[in-house]
Amino acid sequence: MKILVTGRDGQLARSLAERAQLHPKLALSFAGRPVYDLERPAALADHIRAEAPDAVINAAAYTAVDRAEDEPERARLVNAEAPGLLAAAARDAGARFIQISTDYVFDGTGQGPYREDMPTRPIGVYGRTKCAGEEAVRAAQPDHIVLRTAWVYSPFGANFVKTMIRLAGDRDSVGVVADQRGNPSSALDLADGLLALLSTWADGSRAGLGRTYHLAGSGETSWAGFAEAIFAECAANGLPSAAVTAIATADYPTRAARPANSALDSSAFERDFGFRMPEWRVSLGNVVRTLAEAAHVG
Repeated sequence: MKILVTGRDGQLARSLAERAQLHPKLALSFAGRPVYDLERPAALADHIRAEAPDAVINAAAYTAVDRAEDEPERARLVNAEAPGLLAAAARDAGARFIQISTDYVFDGTGQGPYREDMPTRPIGVYGRTKCAGEEAVRAAQPDHIVLRTAWVYSPFGANFVKTMIRLAGDRDSVGVVADQRGNPSSALDLADGLLALLSTWADGSRAGLGRTYHLAGSGETSWAGFAEAIFAECAANGLPSAAVTAIATADYPTRAARPANSALDSSAFERDFGFRMPEWRVSLGNVVRTLAEAAHVG
């Protein structure tokens, strides 16, 4: 089965490349900048039609949440318009389409983890454009899956875990917001879940098509709790560590509003594909150990 993945240099694409060797039925290729860029989606759509993959994973996005407030048109092009064009190209090529989306499509006022059927009420440009991208994909290609995740980190690229490790090298204490809750999600685990899904398709299944799923780390915490766990793993693995000072969202104003609760319920994905994301602390330990090993070698 041929799978084309956009966002070649992103956390999820790099994690898929690492994990794909365990799935010989799946042949993954990757498209990304500078040749293929979601700010120029027509070229990437043409590439999809020419390559004629069996499935496309759109893992590329405009993810600068605060900057999106000042660049709404750029965010709209990448997050809303481009996914619809790519999904249409996938339809024309006979390829199924997986759109990676976000917990930020919710406003954060709900109680408990969000299910897929709960109303979306994004509160910022990033969330609104990602929500619009979901709708564009649904309209363009019936054979799609929208997959929402949250708080993604990995050994690759820029993310919260690597930021905390960097800050611990410069200071003894770090102030972190304690009144926003969600699911820390390892991109490596997300890759495992996606490859499990694709493997069912390679065996002839049409499972999940036309549906929206959540796939995020098991368990939830606050950003402050996440940071405390990161520093505990750092201390255990010989990396710089720091104390966490819990602060309120009001004490750390940002350009874009964040949902207070964006925890996701991933039980539907587990039911349909037999894959459950590991407990977030276990996955965090694995990633920090990987980063520590790289740091010690370097």
